[in-house]
Amino acid sequence: MMGKKVKWSWSSALIGAASGAAASALISAKPKDPTFDVISISLTSFKLNLPVLDVELTLTVHVTNPNIVPIHYSSTTMSIFYDGSLLGSAEVQAGSQGPQSCQTLRLPARLDGVQLAHHAVKFLADVARREMVLDAAVNIGGTAKVLWWHHKFMVRVDSRVTVDPVFLDVIDQENTAEMEVSLT
Repeated sequence: MMGKKVKWSWSSALIGAASGAAASALISAKPKDPTFDVISISLTSFKLNLPVLDVELTLTVHVTNPNIVPIHYSSTTMSIFYDGSLLGSAEVQAGSQGPQSCQTLRLPARLDGVQLAHHAVKFLADVARREMVLDAAVNIGGTAKVLWWHHKFMVRVDSRVTVDPVFLDVIDQENTAEMEVSLT
C-alpha cells in the first residue's frame, strides 16, 4: 500500500482553494464597529432669544468605516446632553462612506439657552475651571451592500466629550459605537 500512487485532480485543488478563500473572506468580513472622534467645535452664531441666548455650533467629526463594504446611511439627529439634561442637537445628513475609509463630517448643532440657564450655577463653575462635560447619543441606520444583498444596520454611538467652554477646545473624549446588522 505504500507505493500506491495518488491521482492529482485540478478540480479538487480548485474547490479546496476556493473553500479556503471563502472561509478567509467570511472571517475578515465580520462587521466591525465604526469609530467616531470629535476633532473640533466651532461657534457659528449667537441668537438672542430673550431672556436667554441660543448658541449655534459646528461639530467636526472624524468617522472611520473599517469594514470591507461601503455603507449608505440615513439622516438622523444627535442629542447633546449637559448635566443629564437635553441641551441641544446636531443634524447628521444622509450620506455614504466607502469601504475601509475615513471621512470628516461637519454637523450643524444648536444648544438651547433656556436649558443651559437651568444649569447656570454648574455652567459658571465649569467656565471658571475651563472644563465642561457634554454627552451625546445618536442612532444611525443604513444599509451595507454585500455582493447582491443589502443588509440593514444600526449603529449606536455614545460620546462623552470634555471641552473648554471658553475657547471650545476638545480636551478629552470617550466614544463607543455598537453596530447591529440585520442578515435578513
